[in-house]
Amino acid sequence: MNVRDSEAVAAMLEAAGHERCGSEEDAELVIVNSCTVRDKAEQKAIGKTGYLTAERLGRGRSAQAKIAAGKASKLKLVGLMGCAVKRLGAEVFEKVPGLDFAAGPRKFWMIPRLVERCLAGESELLELAGDDEVPEGLGVHSDAPSGQSFQAYVTILLGCDNRCSYCIVPDVRGHEYSRPAREVVAEVRSLAERGVKEVCLLGQSVLRYGVRNKAWDESDAPSPGGYTEPFPRLLEALASIPGLERIRFTSAHPKGCTDELVRAYRSFPQVCRHLHLPVQSGSDRILGLMGRHYTRAEYLAAVKKLRDFDPEFSLTTDVIVGYPGETAEDFEETRSLMEEAGYENAFVFKYSPRPGTRAAALPDDVPTSEKERRDQVLLADQDARGLARNGRLVGTVREVLAEGPSLRNEARWSGRDSGNRIVIFDNPGSVRAGDVVKVRIERAAAQTLYGQLVC
Repeated sequence: MNVRDSEAVAAMLEAAGHERCGSEEDAELVIVNSCTVRDKAEQKAIGKTGYLTAERLGRGRSAQAKIAAGKASKLKLVGLMGCAVKRLGAEVFEKVPGLDFAAGPRKFWMIPRLVERCLAGESELLELAGDDEVPEGLGVHSDAPSGQSFQAYVTILLGCDNRCSYCIVPDVRGHEYSRPAREVVAEVRSLAERGVKEVCLLGQSVLRYGVRNKAWDESDAPSPGGYTEPFPRLLEALASIPGLERIRFTSAHPKGCTDELVRAYRSFPQVCRHLHLPVQSGSDRILGLMGRHYTRAEYLAAVKKLRDFDPEFSLTTDVIVGYPGETAEDFEETRSLMEEAGYENAFVFKYSPRPGTRAAALPDDVPTSEKERRDQVLLADQDARGLARNGRLVGTVREVLAEGPSLRNEARWSGRDSGNRIVIFDNPGSVRAGDVVKVRIERAAAQTLYGQLVC
């Protein structure tokens, strides 16, 4: 979501006459987009912004060294956007002396105006939105030539109303708001006409699309397939757009894994066979304390529903270790659930209390060393699990959307299959970024598949 917001801001700044530069060192304006879902993420954003303001003001060792060498920073303005701004409010200017402006996540569209005001001499400008404010510019994309960009993020749902006990997102991103379906469809159609082949639909809990406010107007034509739930109906509409080859979405909640969603997966080949389905814990006791509103059995039932129609369906998840009161038995229940669910990949986080959440009032009683141990155990389990699941795909042929040269070996290319698995293959020179190619898998690693093009 932050990547998408950053893209929109960059496009708005370009439309206002600014130009992108090739490196941070050449920039006259730098904006840091922040996250506050964990303390470490917020501290990294604040630290980076503080470094930049010190550079702009000629303070700090690196700034002094540049001045001595006659290479003073070109920076004129430094801004901060995103969730940390909403959490900190005006305190952000105390945290980052010299910061020129700051904008919360639902006020990113104001940044070109803030830049203009700062250039006119104003300083310490702050824009914060109410929990129900709908930002402008959600559908803004840069005017890249057709074919230059073949993937795009599309925001369909803002905010979150789930109120999990450990999560600060509802406080900083506000209440849920579903964009009108016709607005989303028009945006994706425009992207497809410009050469985009894959879109990823974004929402904090994307399967709740259309729950809090109507996404489909009464005047909209009925669903040809008889879909009554807003999100599967949106998938149906997007799947009919010419040129759009893949539809992804993230992230999900098990209560949204309905029969209609499964029917949409089955009916529309454009809908990728992958779902990021955070579980957070395998213990019913901990799930209750977290306020996740499902049980272990209900979560696994959602997994079964997806795998029953496609045994190769790819699932990834988020897990928190060391939540207040998590015992060794609770942790082992998480291990066993992860094994039963059979994830392709898992993102494991050590619990970090966030100010103002219900969990922050609880004793953070799992020692840091034990959180680290549990983290490493789950990661090792997942490596073994990922290797086993990927190993079953050796010998199969996968349809892969080519993305470009591999990060580790530019002589080879990288892409993803429908299940979001990374596939590495040799490119004889005929494959271009955005091409959908067939690759026969010859070797598997825990998180990567390797193969050769099928002629």
